[in-house]
Amino acid sequence: MRLMLSALLALLPLALPAAAQTAPTEARQEPVYELRIYTPAPGKAEALSARFRNHTLKLFAKHGMRNIAYWNELPRPDAPEGRVVYILSYPSRAARDADWKAFGDDPEWQKVVAESEANGKLVTRVDSIFMTMAAYSPPLGQDR
Repeated sequence: MRLMLSALLALLPLALPAAAQTAPTEARQEPVYELRIYTPAPGKAEALSARFRNHTLKLFAKHGMRNIAYWNELPRPDAPEGRVVYILSYPSRAARDADWKAFGDDPEWQKVVAESEANGKLVTRVDSIFMTMAAYSPPLGQDR
């Protein structure tokens, strides 16, 4: 997990425009990044991925959340189907809270959840880590 978190954190500079990476910290508000890890219910990994692919990303964007990147974790003993790992960014923690409230209240999202979970919950656990960009984080994408 530590290796995966390091790799994920290395991707965050892509979320910042080049000018923002060189601007003094005092002159700009630091975006807030959220690393989220979803453990799918047994047998539900594909349904969870389909929900993200077909609905969730668009609804996140509709509510002001910036989709940074998504991964499927390789299977492991405690998560045989792997987990869904992703990063979102927000202008601030308050914006994050408002965005998630609006997302949860959205009738379109409520319909998607009801339909996708008609045969049971898709997720058994959600882990969330809030982060800000480290000043020493190298820009990503130059040597991809």
